Amino acid sequence: MSIFSHSAYDKHEQVAFYQDAKSGLKAIIAVHNTNLGPSLGGCRMWPYADDGEALNDVLRLSRGMTYKSAMAGLKLGGGKSVIIGDPRKDKTPELLRAMGEFINTLGGRYITAEDSGTSVEDMHIIGERTEFVSGLNESSEHGGDPSPSTAYGVFVGLKAAVEHRWGRTDLSGLKVSVQGVGNVGFRLAKLLEEAGAELFVTDIFQDNIDRAVNQLGATAVGAEEIFDLDVDLFAPCAMGAILNDDTISRLKVGAIAGAANNQLAEERHAEVLREKGMLYAPDYVINAGGIIDVYYQQQGSPERGGDGYDPAQVKAHIETIGTTMQEVFQRAEESGETTAHVADRVAEERFGHEDALKKTDSAAA
Repeated sequence: MSIFSHSAYDKHEQVAFYQDAKSGLKAIIAVHNTNLGPSLGGCRMWPYADDGEALNDVLRLSRGMTYKSAMAGLKLGGGKSVIIGDPRKDKTPELLRAMGEFINTLGGRYITAEDSGTSVEDMHIIGERTEFVSGLNESSEHGGDPSPSTAYGVFVGLKAAVEHRWGRTDLSGLKVSVQGVGNVGFRLAKLLEEAGAELFVTDIFQDNIDRAVNQLGATAVGAEEIFDLDVDLFAPCAMGAILNDDTISRLKVGAIAGAANNQLAEERHAEVLREKGMLYAPDYVINAGGIIDVYYQQQGSPERGGDGYDPAQVKAHIETIGTTMQEVFQRAEESGETTAHVADRVAEERFGHEDALKKTDSAAA
């Protein structure tokens, strides 16, 4: 299949492939749009079933980063990279250095950071071969790791969803199912537990489940059982395309708000959720805390002429996610549109999407 006719291709500016036989690296970088600034997005390492699955993921993820940065009010474009491999078995310093060399070939059009399967330590190794890496600012609140900021942003957005759906600001007694309790999901679960929510968790790794059960008092459930629970809110914090015909038909929740990227398997599933009365928090709006953190790390670095990293400033910006979510929910309710459609339209106006510009010109005429 041609890249240009791929179902996930959305006028991406650049898609690059790289293989390094010596280190075993097989990777893809996708730059979606750079109208607002250089593309910035994490480097994900995952044991994809095949190359096609990896390509689909990087195309969808990079597009989401364009929309995410636009909605967060950042002067950044959207990009993403994926490494094909198991991060628990296949990751080596040589592979990461090769990834740095790959990133460097794009000359700054793409800047990387941590993501699923990679860490701050990995970024330091990648940074041995390229300057186009972020999430390394050790003076930042979490030593460069954006995961806590992502989790906090999701928590803020989740509270906005709860207030809109049930008219309450208190989370005490709220039943929440969390799919995926890794770096971000566990931190979100911890914030929910501290707010008095009742947790039900699952994960592909047993040690992650055990940590949530032992430290947070969560109830462990099976990977499939998570969709059948009678709970208030579902928080998907694992991989994408989790909201599909099968899972939506089984969910009994009133709202969906989680950290995972590309939660909708297809655009039409946003309408299915609306028809079933499930309030959906668009993923790239609610999970923007990490990219906001990384942006301030980058802008505040002395090497770039910045004045340093200000945690209070970062937190204040992340908390605007709640206001943005409330605006999306309200506009969707008033117009009868899906929350996903409303968010897309706002983001496209901000980063200058061709279709949005045409609509604006037509309206002006």
